[in-house]
Amino acid sequence: MKEEQVILVNEKDEQIGLMPKMEAHEKGLLHRAFSVFVFNDKNELMIQQRAGHKYHSPLLWTNTCCSHQREGEDNISAGKRRLQEEMGFKTDLKETISFIYKAPFDNGLTEHEYDHILIGYYNDAPNINPSEVADWKWMSLHAVNTDIKANPNQYTAWFKIIFEKFYEHINVEG
Repeated sequence: MKEEQVILVNEKDEQIGLMPKMEAHEKGLLHRAFSVFVFNDKNELMIQQRAGHKYHSPLLWTNTCCSHQREGEDNISAGKRRLQEEMGFKTDLKETISFIYKAPFDNGLTEHEYDHILIGYYNDAPNINPSEVADWKWMSLHAVNTDIKANPNQYTAWFKIIFEKFYEHINVEG
């Protein structure tokens, strides 16, 4: 199976090339990504625990799902595809904010992403893909925020960065 390619971009999110995903993470090159945040009607966020065999951040908690767009794929289509692949359900998504972040990992890889935040709503239990996801749960934004501060090592680097930047945009609880 051919390794998935990521879309290399500049600081304006303009495509400048393609590269195998692992190579882009080894070199820490800026590439396009998305992060999906799914809420229920209680304004709780569905978070997932990454599968134990993931090449970075195994068994850490993170947002509902995230990945990389494929060439020619828009953000919403990519988010819906990955949500189905990881969490086993479909829902409408909308684009919100986007920003650049960089997060190095202990294994020498670096996430350097132009990340598009997508929001959706869903009230049922997911049908998780065990090769991608170890566990999942609903949490209020306040509970996530509190737990990240109390247990930062239980969450992915990008989720902590995104949640800090994103919290004010999604916290409708006040």
